[in-house]
Amino acid sequence: MEKSNGTCRPQSWFVIFVSFGLWFVLFYFNSEAFISSKNKVQSVMADYVYGITYPQSINPVENVTDTDESTVDDNSVDEPVEIDEPRNEDPIAKNGNETDDLTDLVKEIEADSGPDPSCSGKYIYVHDLPSEFNEDLIKECRTLNKWIEMCQYMVNAGLGPRIGNSQGVFSTKGWFSTNQFMLEVIFHNRMKQYKCLTTDSSIASAVFVPFYAGFEVARYLWDTDVPTRDAASLALVKWLTSKPEWKVLGGRDHFMVSGRITWDFRRLTEKDEDWGNKLMVLPEVRNMSTLTIEASPWHRNDFGVPYPTYFHPSSDSEVFQWQSRMRRQRKRFLFSFVGAPRNSTKLIRNQLIDQCLSSKKCRLLDCNKGNKKSCDQPSKVMKVFQNSIFCLEPPGDSPTRRSAFDAILAGCIPVFFHPGSAYTQYTWFLPRDYKKYSVYIPEDQVRDGKVNIESVLQRYSRDQVRRMKEEVIKLIPRVIYADPRSKLETVEDAFDIAIEGVLERVEKARIDLREGRNPDEPPYLETNTWKYNLFKTEEKHEWDHFFYD
Repeated sequence: MEKSNGTCRPQSWFVIFVSFGLWFVLFYFNSEAFISSKNKVQSVMADYVYGITYPQSINPVENVTDTDESTVDDNSVDEPVEIDEPRNEDPIAKNGNETDDLTDLVKEIEADSGPDPSCSGKYIYVHDLPSEFNEDLIKECRTLNKWIEMCQYMVNAGLGPRIGNSQGVFSTKGWFSTNQFMLEVIFHNRMKQYKCLTTDSSIASAVFVPFYAGFEVARYLWDTDVPTRDAASLALVKWLTSKPEWKVLGGRDHFMVSGRITWDFRRLTEKDEDWGNKLMVLPEVRNMSTLTIEASPWHRNDFGVPYPTYFHPSSDSEVFQWQSRMRRQRKRFLFSFVGAPRNSTKLIRNQLIDQCLSSKKCRLLDCNKGNKKSCDQPSKVMKVFQNSIFCLEPPGDSPTRRSAFDAILAGCIPVFFHPGSAYTQYTWFLPRDYKKYSVYIPEDQVRDGKVNIESVLQRYSRDQVRRMKEEVIKLIPRVIYADPRSKLETVEDAFDIAIEGVLERVEKARIDLREGRNPDEPPYLETNTWKYNLFKTEEKHEWDHFFYD
């Protein structure tokens, strides 16, 4: 009996142990904690796999096989194409309040572990604007431009359709047919990947306002009255000023991004025939920082940021590989010009075209009406830039051009004719010593027939050209916007640099307030903003005649 009892006792304990374990497993896998964790993982993985999708192109075209062999003639056609993405419903459009999985995850991380020490002084709070200020504009993409079908550019998180590589002009990844006015969508989607987002505005160093100002005004730039053009701007200001976040610094910690030039938002009169709306002259908006593809040289709250290019890498290696390729790129032409003539006698485009046509060392891609289709093809444009040592970048409808950034991307040394085309515009992104990476030829000398472009450019020695080209290639990461659906590890792109600039400006405003200074009264005349930002002085300068009548 003793032996029999001893044998049964451990078996009983084993049964009890196993029963308890099964009970625990069943309890946990049916608990709210497990279900919440499982749903969160599934949600984040779905977002990672499928990314952000936008309305599909109305006229999708067939894919082109990528190749690195440049064997196609200059006259061949390389049409942009879309990638084959899941045609699921746009998560942004579906969720009207924009609290997507990423935001939910941020909330949980903050609740569990508190603020991240590495984000001290870098936290950004994003306003949850009503959909009329952003999402609805994407849904109504057919109304954004009278002459261009903008819906096709909404795919791939605002990057546009992927580009085929039949001419071997591009690398195999990261190239898109990006419209130059898409920065608002690209920037907003990049912000969703920003490491230091917070849902607690009390710890935020800056507040982002995701208003698609360029999209909104583009619908009404022609044939509309003043009240129609101003309605959304006034509604935005009313909404912002009603929020507690605004009252902290009166909007001085707020910033927004525009994908159009500043002059579309600076109407000074109430006349219907005058251009644009008055968004950026409203007193409340003047307290904010506004980032635009072309800023005003005379206003302290306006900051120029690069136009979007065709290159949106998903990894550091894609950037490094492209830079290496541009270092090896052989140049066939001394200089080139991609653009259309202008009828205005104030502009020098016609003179540049004439000089290019008369030189055997210049490559012209004429974007006049009959040839406009060639200039709408990224491969045509980038091939010209890649084959040129110098790229001419004169003013057009305004001083700046997207072309300047495409040229830098191709390792082509830009030639500027007006200091407002780059030097006074993009001080956060380009070296203040502009002679390191560019050539400057005053436009009045060209207009008066006093200078020959070919002769000026031939004076640069081979060693000088080599050094300048290397400076240009080093600038490539600073003037591109990475794919919003990915993250670069060590490379800072234009988005990162813009955020740093905003945070520094807001911190300076806070310091001024703490030390009894008025942040709205800088130590220089506002009309000298361009000069102070570039030279840190208001002394007379040889460029004064470009900015003052």
